[in-house]
Amino acid sequence: MGNQVLRSFSGASVRRVIDRSYACVPEHAHDWPVLSLFVLGSYLNETEAGKQFIAGPSAVFYRAGAAHRNTTATVGFEQIEIEFDPDWLGRALVPTPPVMRWIGGRAGTEATHLARACEALASENRLRAALQRFLEVASRQTHREPAVWIGTIDRRLREDPHRNISDLAREVSRHPSWVGSAYKDATGEGPGETAARLRVERATCLLRETLEPCASIALEAGFCDQSHMNRTFRRVLGRTPAVVRNERRSFRQALK
Repeated sequence: MGNQVLRSFSGASVRRVIDRSYACVPEHAHDWPVLSLFVLGSYLNETEAGKQFIAGPSAVFYRAGAAHRNTTATVGFEQIEIEFDPDWLGRALVPTPPVMRWIGGRAGTEATHLARACEALASENRLRAALQRFLEVASRQTHREPAVWIGTIDRRLREDPHRNISDLAREVSRHPSWVGSAYKDATGEGPGETAARLRVERATCLLRETLEPCASIALEAGFCDQSHMNRTFRRVLGRTPAVVRNERRSFRQALK
């Protein structure tokens, strides 16, 4: 049981961390700074900066020794962690606060790109350059509370990921052509991307935590059929449902 190490270099390591639904990860800290990149699911993040519920594109930075704990929600949580030596990265780029969170916005989009790139970045120099780029972009993002209607659309998509953009726009009295871009600016992904991720989250939880057949899971998670689920998994995760099912062996905490 434990983390899946994707890349390991002299000054950095990249790992996939998977937590089952309702897992409680006790308070812990790291010897080197860590950047945690959201992939799937939702969780309550508790640090000296306070509590924050996270359920979408985001990144959390912890300086070495910064204590934190997580409690996952109904569909578990998957993240990519990059732990690195400050000298390897360049100390000037390492954030000063013990903890920093970037939720949504441009940083959320860049966090998603970086998490996906970590699957393919075999070169140490390319990983360092990608991490440096992310921190440069994220450092320029200022916190803005999203408009109320953004939350309305997010809730509607969670209730029914099949809702189309025209219906959503009509509900919040906005033009459909503007809603998509404004939603992505606020959350870090477009409405269609959110809908696909939510279906993948549901299917991923069932694959990892039940023995239901893939065909049944596809329908239960809102896909047209198993082929549709396979295509969406490859687009969202870069992995197939069969691979995800086997990842139950890599839970940070074992299934009870």
